[in-house]
Order: sequence, then C-alpha cells, then structure tokens
Amino acid sequence: MSMSEKQGIIREINGPILTIRLPGIRNGEQVKIGELGLFGEVIALKGETALVQSYESTEGVRPGEPVIGLGRPLSVELGPGLLGSIFDGVQRPLDKVLLASGDHIGRGIHLPALDRERLWHFVPEPASEIGSTLSPGQLIGRVQESAIIQHRILVPPDLSGELLELAPEGDYRLDDPIGQLKLSDGRSRKLKLYHNWPVRTPRPYRRRDHGLSPLITGQRILDTFFPLLKGGKSAVPGPFGAGKTVVQQQIARWSNADIVIYVGCGERGNELVDVLETFPQLQDPYSGHRLMERTLLVANTSNMPVVAREASIYVGITMAEYYRDQGYDVVLLADSTSRWAEALREVSGRLGQMPVEDGYPAYLASRLAAFYERAGRVEAQNGATGSVTLIGAVSPPGGDFSEPVTAHTKEIIQTFWALSKELADARHYPAIDWVGSFSEHVATAAQWWHREISPDWQRRRGQALGLLARDAELARIVNLVGPEALSSAQRWELEGAALIKEGVLQQSALDPVDTFASPEKQFLLLEMMLTIYDRGAELIELGISVQELTDLPLMARARRAKQTYSSEQCDQIRTLMEEFRQAFAKIRLEYAKFKEHTQ
Repeated sequence: MSMSEKQGIIREINGPILTIRLPGIRNGEQVKIGELGLFGEVIALKGETALVQSYESTEGVRPGEPVIGLGRPLSVELGPGLLGSIFDGVQRPLDKVLLASGDHIGRGIHLPALDRERLWHFVPEPASEIGSTLSPGQLIGRVQESAIIQHRILVPPDLSGELLELAPEGDYRLDDPIGQLKLSDGRSRKLKLYHNWPVRTPRPYRRRDHGLSPLITGQRILDTFFPLLKGGKSAVPGPFGAGKTVVQQQIARWSNADIVIYVGCGERGNELVDVLETFPQLQDPYSGHRLMERTLLVANTSNMPVVAREASIYVGITMAEYYRDQGYDVVLLADSTSRWAEALREVSGRLGQMPVEDGYPAYLASRLAAFYERAGRVEAQNGATGSVTLIGAVSPPGGDFSEPVTAHTKEIIQTFWALSKELADARHYPAIDWVGSFSEHVATAAQWWHREISPDWQRRRGQALGLLARDAELARIVNLVGPEALSSAQRWELEGAALIKEGVLQQSALDPVDTFASPEKQFLLLEMMLTIYDRGAELIELGISVQELTDLPLMARARRAKQTYSSEQCDQIRTLMEEFRQAFAKIRLEYAKFKEHTQ
C-alpha cells in the first residue's frame, strides 16, 4: 500500500452497492474491493461508514474482506495512444484485456489505459523557455499520434509554475519525464506525455463561444433540414428498430469533425460488435487514411456491469474535452443515454432513494443537463478554439416521447432528430420525422450555407418544409374522402412532396454513392426537386394535366439522381436540372400552340 492508500473492511453487500468502514475516506474516492481487487467508487458518506458502487460484479465477495481507499477519484489517462483504441466503460483497453483474460472480461483486472512501452517522438515547443512561467493548459510540445492527428502536449489544467527543465526532441515513453515545473509552494513536479483527470469534473476553459459552422454529416435530412452546429447538443430519440444506431454510425463515419468518440453505453452486443469490426476497415473520406486514426471507441454492452455503464458516459466526455483543449472539433456519440439513465435508476433503487417519474431518481434531469452542458465551442486555457459536439441517442419505451428521459433531454438540447416507427415500417430511411424534429441553429447555419454553397439555401429549405407540411394535411383529406376531392394543383403538391421525400430525404446507408452527400450535392438535389415542382405548378395553372407531367421519363431520373451521381458529379446534376427546364419549356410551347390551334 502507498502512503495515500487507506485500508478498511466490507460491512454489507447489496449487488453492486457495498457498505464499508474506512476512516478518512472521501466522497468520490476510488477503492479496491476485497481479495479479488475489484474497483469501485464512494458515492455516500456517514461518519466512518461509506457506500461504494462497484464497477464489476460483486459475486463471491464477502463481508469482512479488506477494502483499500486509493486516494483519488475515478480518472482517465489522457495522452498519446488514445486514438484507434477501444476501451470499456472505465477505460480499460479491451485488446489488452483480451490477452489477459480471454473473450470474457475477468474481474479485478487493472491495466493501464495507455501503452507504457511504446515510444513517441516528442518535439518541444520553441516558445517554452527554461525559467519561463507556464500557465495551466499551456502547450509545451507535440507528438504525431496518427498520420492525420498531431497530439499537442499540454500542461495539466490544475498545474502552473516555473519551467525548470524541458526534454530535447527525441523518442520517449509515456512514463519518461519530459519536463519539470517549480510550483508556487516551492515543490517541483515532473511533466510527462500524459496526465490523469477526474471524469466527473469538467475540464476548465477561458470562455464559451457561440457555434459558427454546421457539423456536416453527409446526411441530407440532418444537414439541410435540421442542422447542428459544431459545439451543439443534439438528441436522436426513437423506438426499437427505428434506426438510431445506424444514424449515429453514419455521423461517426462521415462527419467533418477532427476527432470522433463513440460511446456504446448499454447497447446490444451484436450492434457494438458491428461497430468494432467495421470501423477499423473504413477509410476516412476527408484524409484517405483509416477512419480509426481519428476515432476512439468506448464499449459497454448491456451485459457489462451496470455501474460501469453509468461511468462510461463521463469517460467519453472527458476524453472529448481533452482533444477540445488541443484545438480540435470533437464529436461525441452516446448510444444510448436511456441505458445510462436506467443504470442511474438501478443504483438509486439499491440505495433506497425515493423514486419519482417512472422510477427514475429525482436528480435525473440535473444529471442529464450537467452531462449535455459539457458540450460547446470554447476558447481553451491556451487560447486555442475547440469544440465538443454531443449527440445522444434516446430509446423511449414504446416510442413514447413523453417519458422522462426524452422529455428532459428535449428541454436541454438544441437540435432534435425524432425517429418515426411509421417511416421505418415504410422503409423510409433515415426514419427522421420532419414534423417532430427541430433545430435552433438554422439562422446561424444559413450564414455558412449562404457563404459556402448558395444564398438560396434558407428560402429553399423553408419552401420544402412548407410543401411537406401541406402534404401531411392533404394526405389526411385523401384518407377521408379520396383523391378525387383534390384539385390538380393539390395533386401536384402531393407529387412535389413525394419528390422531396424520395429524392432528397431518403438516403441509403448501404449504397456506396448515396451513403454520403456533400453540401453542394445536397443543395442541388433539393434545388432540382423544387425547380421541378415550381415549373410544374406553372404548367398546371395553364391547364396541363398532372398525369402528363408525372409520365415524363425525366421524373424517374430525378428520383434516382441521388444514387446515380456522386458528390464529385455535381455538374451532371446541374445538366439534368437544365434538361428539366428545357422539357417543361417544350411542354409549355406545345401547349401554347395547341391552344392557339383549337381557338
């Protein structure tokens, strides 16, 4: 035992909750439990008696066994080697765990999260001079972590002082000292390539900024209709089978963030296995390198310990904040926050706390808010600007969006991508309901679209949503009295809405061409469908039949354009649009000649 460790005994065991007697223990401190050496965390104190939640199953542990206080809270190791790794809910590297215990994670295994033997090439920052005063978060050097990500070595956020030593350029292991600080109290502290940070404590920053540019996901209904800014907060709620996991995986694969962190929190094992098997094989569309070179995964499946599931969310967000502080744009995907809330409910039930809505603890809303508030675009302590974009999946039982987790999340987030069971049953994917979804970022995103793509984006988006809203009203009339009750103009509105739904909103994650659409392609497809609708509406007013327009061979080509032309073939979409204009002009001319002849 080290000087900071204290020993006590186990008094009582209730599933993952243990009552221990340990004088001097602190709330939030990590403990080592029993002869198996399980790890846990103190969650309540009463005198010398403490309540501990264990990250692992307590089967076989008996009262009277020793428990050791480790003198630190649950923390993660932050340094080179995170990217490309796969961790469990408490940052144990699963590849190393596999070697140590086989396919099933053994209890009491404690391995360092980062490889201690690997050498990293450290390049000191020229501005860091011996004798200068270093502030918290200041840049002291760089390491090339992967082919596309340069890892910036920072002074830990809770340290500052006079720089006594700084290692020259060279290869170092994580435990090798690369510098030394003289603290304000006269003590010295060695600096290494990594440091630890408690997961439940948000990393500090100078100030929070407003988001400026949208997160481009390549998914048309998200980018064009319900945009999310870098540094924003979003939720993807939906019932079982509606496609939450596929939406999140598409964002992880195609988003234009610098770093992607995917947290599988309590999800089914087969879905996470699919992620773990496919991600290492994927190519990053922006750099051409492997996607895993800018990705890390936290896997905590539904059969893993429930308390580790609760911790996994905080492990993920802390690693996201670490890369944010280096000036990177990070996307954190949490799949799903409902399973995390269920872990809170189970632990609070064992603690005997008073349940409120649907059995969840009274602090559910505040925990959700505190978690989502760790997203944002900030100016870090060293002046760099970075962001954490947080996207949480929600799994409401039976698709009931009024249940507590979804309802509280909806009040917190800024973008809401509501999945619909009806659309999923109709094989319309992604099954995001354009009526129930919303985004508070449209005005800011419009500035980016105006500058980068087209000044018409906001007007065309509003026109399309208006057409889809009228389509819903007209569909109800058709269901009541039949299509004969509609005028030609109304039937053309239904056709225009169908063009938008089939030609823009529907998108196949499995189609190599359609799986990703650049912003330019997204706008051109929308512009083409609305141009067809506008020109057709003019012809309908002249008296041309809806059937004549829908029978045009070009209409089928318009619906297939999303799968026919890649994001690099936008000029061919423009050519197709021009063919439509000429075809409609020809119909107008022929109709005018016919009218003149009949008169």
